[in-house]
This record gives sequence, C-alpha cells and structure tokens, in this order.
Amino acid sequence: MHTRYSTFRLRTLLFALALVGTGPARAAEPIVAAAADLKFALDEIAQSYRKDTGQSVRLTFGSSGTFATQIRSGAPFAIYLSADEDYVLKLHADGFTRDTGILYAVGRIVLLTPPGSEMQVDSELNGLSAQLKAGKIRRFAIANPAHAPYGRRAEEALRKAGLWDTIKPKLVFGENVSQAAQFAISGSTDGGIIALSLAKSPQMAGYGRYALIPADWHAPLRQRMVLLKNADATAQAFYRYLQEPAARAVMRRYGFELPGEAR
Repeated sequence: MHTRYSTFRLRTLLFALALVGTGPARAAEPIVAAAADLKFALDEIAQSYRKDTGQSVRLTFGSSGTFATQIRSGAPFAIYLSADEDYVLKLHADGFTRDTGILYAVGRIVLLTPPGSEMQVDSELNGLSAQLKAGKIRRFAIANPAHAPYGRRAEEALRKAGLWDTIKPKLVFGENVSQAAQFAISGSTDGGIIALSLAKSPQMAGYGRYALIPADWHAPLRQRMVLLKNADATAQAFYRYLQEPAARAVMRRYGFELPGEAR
C-alpha cells in the first residue's frame, strides 16, 4: 500500500510539474506568464491573493525565452515574470512593456538525483564527475539553454566543473526547468540540474536529494517582472501584491534571494 501510495504521489507531482497553466481563464482573469521555476511559489501566492482580495489571475508557466517570443507576437499576457531580466529589458526597449519592471528575486540552481541513486550529491559536482568517469551516467537533465535561463546557468556550472564536453552527449533537455525537474526525478535520467525553488517545494520532498551549486559558478539568475501594455486593474493589483511582505516571505521560503536583503 505504501509503495502504491508513493507511486500515486510521484505521478501527481510529475503531472503538476508538466502543467503550463491552471486551466481555462474566465474573462476577468488577467494572464500571468511566469518562469517555470516559480511553479509552486507563485501558485501559493496566487491562492493567498484570491483569499485576501476575492480576485484571481490565470498563471501560465514556461520558459522565459519562449514567453518573450510570444509577447512579441501579440500574446495577451498582462504580467511577465522572467527568470532572466535581460528579456524584460529588451522587451521594454522595443516598446512592449509599461516600464523596465522590477527585480523580484535571484534564483539558484541545484544538482538533484532521483530516489535510489548511488551518486554522491555534493555542491562541487564531484559525485557527478565520478559517475561520469565510471560510465554510470546514461542521461542527465537540464533545461534547454537555447531559451531557458536555468538551462544556461546549468551549462555554465557544468563547464566550471570541467564536465560539459563529457556530459553533453548524455543531456536530455527540458523545454523549461520544470520539465527538467520532471525528467530528473522520474527515473528516466540519472539526475539533473534544476531550480532550488522546485527542489525546496513541499511537493518535491522525498523525491530525491539535492545540493546547492555555488553562486559564483554561474552568472546570477536575476529575475525581473513587468506589467505589459494591456494590464488591467486586477493585474496591477496582483503586481503590487507580489511586492508585499507576505509574497516576499513565500519567495524566501522557496530559496529565492530577495532584492534589498543581505545574502
């Protein structure tokens, strides 16, 4: 029974990680395009917002680069939360946003292995290196560096560790960091590099081990949010809510470093 329950929980978690939205939008719900590392933290904040105000937003999660492309093509998003501030700044320079937005968090990455893995899980990736040398890594998951900021930071960390050339043929790319996490815990890979915010979520508890990769092993994951031109009053209210102490406390709990706070 315990095994059956654990399998059910894993399937439920994998389904949650695979979601790119929260369901059909009602007419009054502004659409929030959010980086995939925010999946669990922003779900929690949006629930609190609905409870506190009676208003709701529709959350859509994916890769920051894909959302930036969609915004340029006219996607009807009201708020954009990017895992890489450069996307926001470039959109503003080209006239797609109300202003340059605000820095809302700095993200971190972790090495994560699935349950039952024999790999040593350490910050400097020595265990991963040993497994590679022993020929025990078949597949390894990261987000796609082409459009996912967490994928680019994973690549930088693997290069820093001197492992990139060896591990590159074994990489499985997630469309975004949430899908990379799905691959890393499902048993279809031997682990991966994912967002700390996903690894720290209660939903991920018990589904693997992780170690925080040093911040100076990669460029900072400076995450910026912005109002888009069609943001209505509800979107603007939610944008302000994201900057309030209660929302910041949720972000902090999920491992994000917050602007204005010492490390």
